[in-house]
Amino acid sequence: MKFIAQHPARIYAVAVAALALVAHYVPELPSALVLALVAAVLGTGEAVQRTEDRKTAGAGDDDQADADKRQDDAEASAE
Repeated sequence: MKFIAQHPARIYAVAVAALALVAHYVPELPSALVLALVAAVLGTGEAVQRTEDRKTAGAGDDDQADADKRQDDAEASAE
């Protein structure tokens, strides 16, 4: 479960690629099923994007806090 939480975009990419290959090489699949899976994939993609956005925003907060601390240390040592 930890791997899934850390790498949702990679898992999503593999799942979408597998879906595309199955849809291409198994033409007898009903088109309604393929369209339903495509809709589900789009919804999942939105969830993955939001997860990645939260991870990126969290990393930016840490970077800003580190930069502020370095600046404060530099100002203190200059005095």
